[in-house]
Amino acid sequence: MAIGDTRQDMEDEARHVYGPRPVGTMIPSVTRAAFRKKSPAASQVMADWAAIVGPELARATEPRRLTRGVLTIGCAGPVAMELQYLVAELLNRINAHVGSSVVSQLKFVQVSLAFPAPRGPAAIAPAVVAAAEAAVAEVPDGELRAALAALGRAVLAGKERSTSPGARR
Repeated sequence: MAIGDTRQDMEDEARHVYGPRPVGTMIPSVTRAAFRKKSPAASQVMADWAAIVGPELARATEPRRLTRGVLTIGCAGPVAMELQYLVAELLNRINAHVGSSVVSQLKFVQVSLAFPAPRGPAAIAPAVVAAAEAAVAEVPDGELRAALAALGRAVLAGKERSTSPGARR
Protein backbone atom coordinates (compact mmCIF):
# COMPACT_ATOMS: atom_id res chain seq x y z
CA MET A 1 0.00 0.00 0.00
CA ALA A 2 1.48 3.26 -1.12
CA ILE A 3 0.68 6.68 0.29
CA GLY A 4 -1.31 7.83 -2.77
CA ASP A 5 -3.44 4.66 -3.09
CA THR A 6 -7.16 5.20 -3.01
CA ARG A 7 -9.63 2.90 -1.36
CA GLN A 8 -10.68 1.57 -4.80
CA ASP A 9 -7.05 0.67 -5.61
CA MET A 10 -6.78 -1.26 -2.35
CA GLU A 11 -10.04 -3.14 -3.02
CA ASP A 12 -8.94 -4.04 -6.56
CA GLU A 13 -5.63 -5.33 -5.23
CA ALA A 14 -7.38 -7.33 -2.50
CA ARG A 15 -9.76 -8.95 -5.01
CA HIS A 16 -7.02 -10.03 -7.39
CA VAL A 17 -5.98 -13.58 -6.61
CA TYR A 18 -2.61 -14.80 -7.76
CA GLY A 19 -2.27 -18.46 -8.57
CA PRO A 20 -4.97 -21.11 -8.90
CA ARG A 21 -8.50 -20.16 -7.92
CA PRO A 22 -11.27 -22.49 -6.75
CA VAL A 23 -13.68 -23.41 -9.56
CA GLY A 24 -16.63 -22.48 -7.36
CA THR A 25 -15.65 -18.82 -7.45
CA MET A 26 -16.01 -18.74 -11.24
CA ILE A 27 -19.44 -20.40 -11.46
CA PRO A 28 -21.54 -17.24 -10.87
CA SER A 29 -19.84 -15.33 -13.69
CA VAL A 30 -20.15 -18.28 -16.08
CA THR A 31 -23.80 -19.08 -15.33
CA ARG A 32 -25.09 -15.51 -15.05
CA ALA A 33 -25.77 -15.18 -18.80
CA ALA A 34 -27.54 -18.54 -19.00
CA PHE A 35 -29.72 -17.84 -15.95
CA ARG A 36 -30.64 -14.43 -17.35
CA LYS A 37 -32.25 -16.20 -20.32
CA LYS A 38 -33.93 -19.01 -18.35
CA SER A 39 -34.07 -19.32 -14.60
CA PRO A 40 -33.12 -22.58 -12.90
CA ALA A 41 -36.66 -22.88 -11.52
CA ALA A 42 -38.15 -22.58 -15.01
CA SER A 43 -35.76 -25.21 -16.31
CA GLN A 44 -36.71 -27.54 -13.47
CA VAL A 45 -40.43 -27.07 -14.14
CA MET A 46 -39.92 -27.77 -17.86
CA ALA A 47 -37.80 -30.86 -17.22
CA ASP A 48 -40.00 -32.38 -14.50
CA TRP A 49 -43.40 -31.47 -15.94
CA ALA A 50 -44.72 -35.04 -16.12
CA ALA A 51 -43.70 -35.69 -12.51
CA ILE A 52 -45.35 -32.47 -11.35
CA VAL A 53 -48.74 -32.77 -13.05
CA GLY A 54 -48.95 -36.51 -13.63
CA PRO A 55 -48.89 -38.54 -16.85
CA GLU A 56 -52.49 -37.81 -17.88
CA LEU A 57 -52.11 -34.02 -17.83
CA ALA A 58 -48.56 -34.18 -19.19
CA ARG A 59 -49.86 -35.83 -22.36
CA ALA A 60 -52.28 -32.97 -23.01
CA THR A 61 -50.18 -30.03 -21.76
CA GLU A 62 -46.69 -28.63 -21.99
CA PRO A 63 -45.10 -25.73 -20.14
CA ARG A 64 -44.05 -22.97 -22.55
CA ARG A 65 -42.34 -20.25 -20.49
CA LEU A 66 -42.07 -18.81 -17.02
CA THR A 67 -41.92 -15.02 -16.92
CA ARG A 68 -42.31 -12.88 -13.81
CA GLY A 69 -44.17 -15.57 -11.92
CA VAL A 70 -46.57 -16.39 -14.77
CA LEU A 71 -46.26 -19.90 -16.16
CA THR A 72 -47.65 -20.23 -19.69
CA ILE A 73 -49.00 -23.71 -20.38
CA GLY A 74 -49.85 -24.94 -23.86
CA CYS A 75 -52.99 -27.10 -23.85
CA ALA A 76 -54.48 -29.38 -26.46
CA GLY A 77 -58.21 -29.27 -27.05
CA PRO A 78 -60.59 -28.45 -24.21
CA VAL A 79 -58.02 -29.23 -21.52
CA ALA A 80 -57.60 -25.52 -20.71
CA MET A 81 -61.18 -25.39 -19.43
CA GLU A 82 -60.55 -28.36 -17.15
CA LEU A 83 -57.29 -26.85 -15.90
CA GLN A 84 -59.09 -23.65 -14.87
CA TYR A 85 -60.67 -25.69 -12.09
CA LEU A 86 -57.30 -27.11 -11.01
CA VAL A 87 -55.33 -23.83 -10.85
CA ALA A 88 -54.89 -23.81 -7.07
CA GLU A 89 -53.78 -27.45 -6.98
CA LEU A 90 -51.39 -26.99 -9.92
CA LEU A 91 -49.82 -23.92 -8.32
CA ASN A 92 -49.31 -25.83 -5.08
CA ARG A 93 -47.78 -28.80 -6.89
CA ILE A 94 -45.43 -26.67 -8.99
CA ASN A 95 -44.23 -24.52 -6.11
CA ALA A 96 -43.82 -27.54 -3.82
CA HIS A 97 -41.74 -29.28 -6.49
CA VAL A 98 -39.50 -26.27 -7.08
CA GLY A 99 -39.25 -25.51 -3.38
CA SER A 100 -40.32 -21.87 -3.39
CA SER A 101 -43.12 -19.63 -4.61
CA VAL A 102 -41.80 -19.22 -8.12
CA VAL A 103 -45.15 -19.42 -9.93
CA SER A 104 -47.97 -17.11 -8.87
CA GLN A 105 -50.27 -17.36 -11.91
CA LEU A 106 -51.03 -19.77 -14.72
CA LYS A 107 -51.82 -18.73 -18.27
CA PHE A 108 -53.33 -21.25 -20.65
CA VAL A 109 -52.92 -21.09 -24.42
CA GLN A 110 -54.45 -23.49 -26.89
CA VAL A 111 -51.87 -25.23 -29.05
CA SER A 112 -51.67 -28.32 -31.19
CA LEU A 113 -49.49 -30.85 -29.41
CA ALA A 114 -47.88 -33.66 -31.34
CA PHE A 115 -49.03 -36.87 -29.71
CA PRO A 116 -47.06 -40.06 -30.33
CA ALA A 117 -48.85 -42.53 -32.55
CA PRO A 118 -50.32 -45.43 -30.57
CA ARG A 119 -48.24 -48.54 -30.95
CA GLY A 120 -49.90 -51.77 -31.85
CA PRO A 121 -48.82 -55.09 -30.47
CA ALA A 122 -45.32 -55.99 -31.56
CA ALA A 123 -44.94 -58.87 -33.97
CA ILE A 124 -43.58 -61.96 -32.25
CA ALA A 125 -40.93 -63.93 -34.09
CA PRO A 126 -41.92 -67.48 -35.12
CA ALA A 127 -38.94 -68.87 -33.20
CA VAL A 128 -40.30 -67.31 -30.00
CA VAL A 129 -43.76 -68.81 -30.58
CA ALA A 130 -42.21 -72.24 -31.24
CA ALA A 131 -40.06 -72.03 -28.09
CA ALA A 132 -43.07 -71.05 -25.94
CA GLU A 133 -45.18 -73.90 -27.37
CA ALA A 134 -42.35 -76.38 -26.80
CA ALA A 135 -42.05 -75.27 -23.17
CA VAL A 136 -45.74 -76.06 -22.46
CA ALA A 137 -45.96 -79.20 -24.61
CA GLU A 138 -46.39 -81.51 -21.60
CA VAL A 139 -49.24 -79.43 -20.09
CA PRO A 140 -52.71 -80.80 -20.99
CA ASP A 141 -54.84 -78.75 -23.42
CA GLY A 142 -57.03 -76.10 -21.82
CA GLU A 143 -57.02 -72.62 -20.38
CA LEU A 144 -53.93 -73.22 -18.26
CA ARG A 145 -51.85 -74.27 -21.27
CA ALA A 146 -53.05 -71.28 -23.31
CA ALA A 147 -52.24 -68.90 -20.44
CA LEU A 148 -48.78 -70.41 -19.91
CA ALA A 149 -48.04 -70.29 -23.64
CA ALA A 150 -49.07 -66.60 -23.77
CA LEU A 151 -46.90 -65.86 -20.76
CA GLY A 152 -43.97 -67.69 -22.34
CA ARG A 153 -44.36 -65.74 -25.60
CA ALA A 154 -44.42 -62.43 -23.71
CA VAL A 155 -41.37 -63.29 -21.61
CA LEU A 156 -39.34 -64.63 -24.52
CA ALA A 157 -40.31 -61.71 -26.77
CA GLY A 158 -39.25 -59.28 -24.04
CA LYS A 159 -35.89 -61.03 -23.68
CA GLU A 160 -35.37 -60.92 -27.43
CA ARG A 161 -36.07 -57.16 -27.60
CA SER A 162 -33.93 -56.28 -24.59
CA THR A 163 -30.88 -58.19 -25.84
CA SER A 164 -31.02 -57.03 -29.44
CA PRO A 165 -28.47 -54.31 -30.35
CA GLY A 166 -29.87 -50.81 -30.24
CA ALA A 167 -32.94 -51.82 -28.22
CA ARG A 168 -34.00 -49.36 -25.56
CA ARG A 169 -36.31 -49.94 -22.64
